[in-house]
Amino acid sequence: MDPRKIIICRCEEVTLADVLEAIEKGYTDLESLKRYLRIGMGPCQGTHCIPIVLRILRRATGKNVEELMLPTTRPPLHPVQAKYFLGGDKD
Repeated sequence: MDPRKIIICRCEEVTLADVLEAIEKGYTDLESLKRYLRIGMGPCQGTHCIPIVLRILRRATGKNVEELMLPTTRPPLHPVQAKYFLGGDKD
């Protein structure tokens, strides 16, 4: 199967070819891949793509999980009500 057609991150439309190319460029841990390809930054926050990318990285680099550095999460500082994003009330 063509790596350009295998979607790894549905939220950000990242393919297997994108991940392999980034690893060849030197992005060899999850944090750097996240910043470069935006994996894990979509609505699912990496629940689907991070485990897949972790397996790809382990195979490509031979590193242990501990060496690959899990990406940091950055939740919002203050919760914001959805009405402010929907363009409703001006309150």
